[in-house]
Amino acid sequence: MAEVFIIGTGMIRFGKYHHRDVRDMAIEAAEFALRDADISKEQVEAAFFSNTFWGLFGNQHSIRGQVVLRSMGIGSIPVINVENACAGASTALHCAIMGLEGGAFDVALVIGSEKISNPDKNLSLMAYASCMDVANFENQLKLMEELSKEFKVEVPPTGKVGEGRSVFMDAYALGARWHMSRFGSTQRQLAIIASKNHFHGSLNPLAQYQKPMSVEEVLNDKPIAYPLTRSMCAPIGDGAAAAVVCSGKFLKTHPSSRAIRVRASVLASGRDRAIDEEDIGERLSKRAYEVSGVGPQDIDVAELHDATAYGELHQCEAMGFCPLGEGGIYAESGATALGGERPINTSGGLECRGHPIGASGLAQIYELVLQLRGEAGKRQVEGARIALAENGGGNIGVEEAAMCIHILEKP
Repeated sequence: MAEVFIIGTGMIRFGKYHHRDVRDMAIEAAEFALRDADISKEQVEAAFFSNTFWGLFGNQHSIRGQVVLRSMGIGSIPVINVENACAGASTALHCAIMGLEGGAFDVALVIGSEKISNPDKNLSLMAYASCMDVANFENQLKLMEELSKEFKVEVPPTGKVGEGRSVFMDAYALGARWHMSRFGSTQRQLAIIASKNHFHGSLNPLAQYQKPMSVEEVLNDKPIAYPLTRSMCAPIGDGAAAAVVCSGKFLKTHPSSRAIRVRASVLASGRDRAIDEEDIGERLSKRAYEVSGVGPQDIDVAELHDATAYGELHQCEAMGFCPLGEGGIYAESGATALGGERPINTSGGLECRGHPIGASGLAQIYELVLQLRGEAGKRQVEGARIALAENGGGNIGVEEAAMCIHILEKP
């Protein structure tokens, strides 16, 4: 297969933009990426566009990518629209990489853009439920409630499942209580992860939240769904990110000293399983390591899907960065903080960088490309050469409906 490289990235600061829409945010991020790659829009041979909620909030249910690209003055080329919930942007990148590897084109533009904030906050929260099996939604809630009864964790009252919050927070809280019940992890360990990410986010000018928070401040924040507090959870927000990817053939004729090689791009779907069986992250990371020829010990920096602090704890284990059951202990050791052996979510992660779901996967790539180029400023990981991005999407049963993992290398 042909080698593939990332030669340009672009991103706007994530936040709540009541007077912006999916289109103009996407165009801004795409133009940043094209300038970063030092190519013109005329050189783009294919485009992949990720979005989930434009139809719900703006009635643009179809041809979303074509609408954005035509507004940029790009027509004629293939435009592929991708929807895969929170894993949409990484899935779009995966599709572009497959096309490049197969020789279908030599340069592709990948864009993710999402607007979720709305004057009606309940509408924003309800939107997330569409990233589950809608027809079986009541059965999903019953499953979560029944599983929760099996855990040996005392749960303070925080309202019924999904009440006044995204149902995904309840799903993550369920996973956290399972981990606490089986392995003895603690709410304080989750607060350590969140506090670390708030510090990382304070160093990122494009993060939605840029305020450091102590462990105690995280613990004393508003309860969401036990053991999660508000600052352990990703916020509602808007934003866009983009990347330009090319073949090795194109790079030879348009050389760049800042190109980043893609060593692995893998995509999988979840399956029916018991809560204590091997999950999608464990299965897919093994495949990513096999494809890339590296192991977890070789990863210098990673962006993991932390829609909550428990997400990061669990994915540290699933990616093989620490043994199963020791994600909280690993965080307590300082290993995942800047200056530690393997910094995780140096961008601030979804908890602080923000999580406009159709753009999040490319925001991870934006951060890791900066790190591998040595351009991350105050949050730079010294000597970073190999990086991993894990991006999950949606939920069915007890695991993600979809997941992408990318492994990148500084040549």
